[in-house]
Amino acid sequence: MAFQTKPTELVRGKETSFFHPIAIIGAGIGGTSAAYYLRQKFGKDVKIDLFERGKVGGRLATITIQGQEYEAGGSVIHPLNLHMKRFVKDLGLSTLQSSGGLIGVSNGETLVFEESSWFIMNIIKLIWQYGFQPLRMHMWLEDILDKFMRIYRYQSHDYAFSSVENLLHSLGGDDFLGMLNRTFLETLQKAGFSEKFLHEMIAPIHRLNYGQSTGINGFVGAVSLSGADSGLWAVEGGNKLVCSRLLQASKSNLIPGSVMYIEEKTGTKQTGNPTKMYEVVYQTGSETRSDFYDIVLVATPLNRKMSNITFLNFDPPIEEFHQYYQHIVATFIKGKLNSTTFSSRALGEFDLSTILTTDNSDLFINSIGIVSSVRENNKPQPSTDGAFVWKTFSPEILTKEQILKLFLSYDDSVKQQWYAYPIYKPPEKCPSIILRDRLYYLNGIECAASAMEMSAIAAHNAALLAYHRWNGHTHMIDQEDLYEKLKTEL
Repeated sequence: MAFQTKPTELVRGKETSFFHPIAIIGAGIGGTSAAYYLRQKFGKDVKIDLFERGKVGGRLATITIQGQEYEAGGSVIHPLNLHMKRFVKDLGLSTLQSSGGLIGVSNGETLVFEESSWFIMNIIKLIWQYGFQPLRMHMWLEDILDKFMRIYRYQSHDYAFSSVENLLHSLGGDDFLGMLNRTFLETLQKAGFSEKFLHEMIAPIHRLNYGQSTGINGFVGAVSLSGADSGLWAVEGGNKLVCSRLLQASKSNLIPGSVMYIEEKTGTKQTGNPTKMYEVVYQTGSETRSDFYDIVLVATPLNRKMSNITFLNFDPPIEEFHQYYQHIVATFIKGKLNSTTFSSRALGEFDLSTILTTDNSDLFINSIGIVSSVRENNKPQPSTDGAFVWKTFSPEILTKEQILKLFLSYDDSVKQQWYAYPIYKPPEKCPSIILRDRLYYLNGIECAASAMEMSAIAAHNAALLAYHRWNGHTHMIDQEDLYEKLKTEL
């Protein structure tokens, strides 16, 4: 029987093709930016349906404590994240600079490092404790970022990649693929960094950003360190606003519902030719409905705890991905810190606003820091009794006893649990982007590194890939030596 949904007529090359809607599953930063880029490529007449069972924004979300909103999910954006910068500019949003403050590192008994408000004093301290390793690390990271920035040039020229490995190889060659397959510890030991430096300076940053240590892959390790750079920013009103504005700008149809399964079907279109289509079956409220699509993009992690989507009647079957995600709890507590938990100094002499922890710490948290609301563009202020809002990351929910160990007194606490990012265990085999012809998966890029910008890059790539494959533009996919090729086009 012919498919019942009303098609859109599109010109494909010189022939006319009847085109059913595009489906995107997941309305986080990946799904909404994919909708935005698909609209740019396929034009105004194609219908785009975006399915979301929760809130638009996905793992970008805010939490309210005592009437103020705070970032509870992805919270900081790097100054070189050009997709996020462009979204903010094009969508009429405003930015907030990261509030900064002094950072210390605790091993659970004492502070192994603490920043001073004097810049020159920090330089002396770092050289005294770690020699020139921090400078070498900065240079190593700069080199990786320089290569990574090539992706923006490739995407501005509409080039796409059919796998995460091909994308990474086009940026940094075998070096980038090698980083994916080695731990960060192995990568840096090979580069001559000391155990002390890795233990006291590097592991605490990974514990803050990814809830894991130096056993993560080398590539995500570099992304994690870039999250400790200066100039970090966020979107005023919450980073989730980017998602809702992208959705609006893409003129997509938001379907609040949970996708249960995707089935491959063969039918006849108006032209009389047999064609493959995808039936997306979803639950909205108490009803089960379905629609047919020519192109489907899955923009939610394919694991049972996070999406639970079944692929029916695919021959051969769609590969099962065992992408396990790290459980992390963000707890917001308004109170007066018990500084003696981290240092022998009393509260009046304690001026750190963020405390990271080493791997051997017997503390039950990965980090704790003062946070600003999503509407403050200045340094966070204490309430009249000297209490700040602190955000802790921990692998498990904090007990009342644990909170009382961290705080002399507190007024309120609110928690948000996440399966936040993959558990990194190199060597990493990234899931396929192309699950089938016209069926794409965005979140495989998280195996390389999970971040807002990585999702936006994956979304732009998937939109270009879908467009080029639909139109037979094979010369725009997986081109070798793009860097050299584009250099000569200057």
